Amino acid sequence: MSFLDKRIFTHFDFFLIVLILPLIFFSWSLISEISGYLANKQLAYNLIGLGVFVFVFLLPIRQFKWIVPLFYWVSILLLIAVFFFGVSKLGAQRWLLIPIVNLTIQPSELVKPAFILMLAYLIDKNPPELGGYGWQDFLKLSFYIFLPFVLILRQPDLGTALMILLVGAGVLFSVGLKKRVYLPILVGILLSSTVIYDNLRPYQKQRIKDFLSDEPSYQVQQSIITIGSGGIYGKSKEEATQTQLKFLPVAASDFVFAYLCERFGFVGALLLFGTYIIMILHILSLTRLDTKDYLTNCVLVAVAILIFLYSSVNIAMTIGLSPVVGVPLPFFSHGGSFFINFILLFAIIENLLAFKFKF
Repeated sequence: MSFLDKRIFTHFDFFLIVLILPLIFFSWSLISEISGYLANKQLAYNLIGLGVFVFVFLLPIRQFKWIVPLFYWVSILLLIAVFFFGVSKLGAQRWLLIPIVNLTIQPSELVKPAFILMLAYLIDKNPPELGGYGWQDFLKLSFYIFLPFVLILRQPDLGTALMILLVGAGVLFSVGLKKRVYLPILVGILLSSTVIYDNLRPYQKQRIKDFLSDEPSYQVQQSIITIGSGGIYGKSKEEATQTQLKFLPVAASDFVFAYLCERFGFVGALLLFGTYIIMILHILSLTRLDTKDYLTNCVLVAVAILIFLYSSVNIAMTIGLSPVVGVPLPFFSHGGSFFINFILLFAIIENLLAFKFKF
């Protein structure tokens, strides 16, 4: 048993934990300055996330890989159930009500780890030949990407749907495709973009129009003012009037980056940038440990892409370089499902790394 414990600690990536913990701590600290109620909720999410991490880390994932397709199809069924039994909020039908406890779950969040594991499972089961996947394998894998993409897009949840599509495409490109596959993909993207725009809801089109207009929306205007007011080193809590006087909307979630800049200035923004960049590069570097371990490497690439997309789109949104799409900052924005989802994904990574020696 001591030998087993030693091997687990040898393969466990402690550096990832070192990168995550400061984000969680400073997130809670900033949220507590905005709202004590939200801070208590975030603390509860953090504790639940810790339990989820320990539970998932101890699961024999490699030993029971055959459960992955079941996990994927259950999440797909939950997405379909949303259309028949879903709860509507703010014009979107994305949630399912759990009757006894009277809580709601968002299947589009649950599908992310299921989708990533399924893609990794399929690629691990059928690795690409020299030169990459051809048309047959590409179309087969694309089916598992487009199915959740279409279901989530119809809810409507454009942001999450695009994340699914981009992560899936990124994983396929990372493992390799034959050259003859690339051109039709680019043509398909160009043709489908007009179809996607035509099927957007009015409020989604309005966000794009606001982004392209000469004057940014009220939310973005206040966010830019908040960021600029922080200067180089930021302000004290009492002097951070943009947030404390409620000029900055949704300061604890979508626009928490703006409040970080108001409190800690340009220096705080650089530290956050640096943390995300180091995290992404470190995760990608882990793929070099064993280039033939497609199960682990596909999960690593998918999580790295997710962190890059969420962090870059959120920050770009707050400074007016992207439409407002309600994309949170990983490990930083207030929210339960989103936070626990990322904790679950990192637990899967640590599990695949730490217990690899057994297989």
